[in-house]
Amino acid sequence: MSQYRTFSARDAVAYAQQFGGLDNPSELVDAQEVGDGNLNLVFKIFDTQGVSRIIVKQALPYVRCVGESWPLTLDRARLEAQTLVEHYQHSPQHTVKIHHFDPELAVMVMEDLSDHKIWRGELINNVSYPQAAAQLGEYLAQVLFHTSDFYLHPHAKKAQVAQFINPEMCEITEDLFFNDPYQVHERNNYPAALETEVAALRDDAQLKLAVAALKHRFFSHAEALLHGDIHSGSIFVADGRLKAIDAEFGYFGPIGFDIGTAIGNLLLNYCGLPGHLGIRDAASAREQRLADIQTLWTTFAERFQALASEKTRDAALAQPGYASAFLKKVWTDAIGFCGTELIRRSVGLSHVADIDTIKDEEMRHACLRHAITLGKALIVIAERIDNVDELIARVRQYS
Repeated sequence: MSQYRTFSARDAVAYAQQFGGLDNPSELVDAQEVGDGNLNLVFKIFDTQGVSRIIVKQALPYVRCVGESWPLTLDRARLEAQTLVEHYQHSPQHTVKIHHFDPELAVMVMEDLSDHKIWRGELINNVSYPQAAAQLGEYLAQVLFHTSDFYLHPHAKKAQVAQFINPEMCEITEDLFFNDPYQVHERNNYPAALETEVAALRDDAQLKLAVAALKHRFFSHAEALLHGDIHSGSIFVADGRLKAIDAEFGYFGPIGFDIGTAIGNLLLNYCGLPGHLGIRDAASAREQRLADIQTLWTTFAERFQALASEKTRDAALAQPGYASAFLKKVWTDAIGFCGTELIRRSVGLSHVADIDTIKDEEMRHACLRHAITLGKALIVIAERIDNVDELIARVRQYS
């Protein structure tokens, strides 16, 4: 029989005392539930001085933002913990550290990042972290290279693919990214004023054909152990530091999906900035987002290429020129997946604060239209966007 029970704040404190790894665990005396996501309970555990020292996270057996009518596997907690542990091995400076995990309770104890801030909120508030885009590119290069066929022995790779099979969470991605926005569905969530634009998505055969190809790649290309949901809300930043969290969607999939999701969220911020800032500040911040995208991709591609040149173990994949050719494919995939992220965050179930918190309704609708238009264009013309400079030019064209 399962030992699972939903934690209270008192439970979280007791668990942190037992598994937090502190020299004096009795210092931990209080907890506050701070989870603002769609899936989990997250407790900050405080010491006698009121300082947050440890995080306790527990998966719920349903989608939190919907309720018990949408049940969800607790095994996602195991997959999240193991994904973060694996990623930490390859990029400890940019991955949250997991201290302990219990699969029966679907609970993990992890390092406290209270001295960091969520990157999405900082982007909305136009707070600059000059190294963040390069650090994200470095994180993605390290974790995606070291879990790919370039680095892993084929036997080890196949074993890891089996270990990280994540069908229920992948199904959520498959529905929210590639199905729901392109049909009438009760999960879709958009203002009535955008019905014309959304109906056009459903009626666009060329677009839906391109989305089908992207979904097929998501199904079938087990290229590396993805984070699976690497957006600006699952990244903590501080001066000179960046940490990835929340990897419950981790699985082996196409590398371009993680890259495209990351770029897509920077573009969602780009689309929403006029609703948060004055004209001049918004224009300047938008240029910074484009620079961030360029830095992110350039850092990722250069570091992946360098790692491939130095560490590729497979004789065929070590052939000069192959890693470069592979990255071109990753880039094309990333542009398409980026477009699906823009559309699903505008039309589908789960939106982003970059646009949803815009107070002026007319401006909010305009920003949503921009995201939909840009996302649609990127999906359709992905194969014609050869490099990051061309992407930036296209973004400006649709602004």
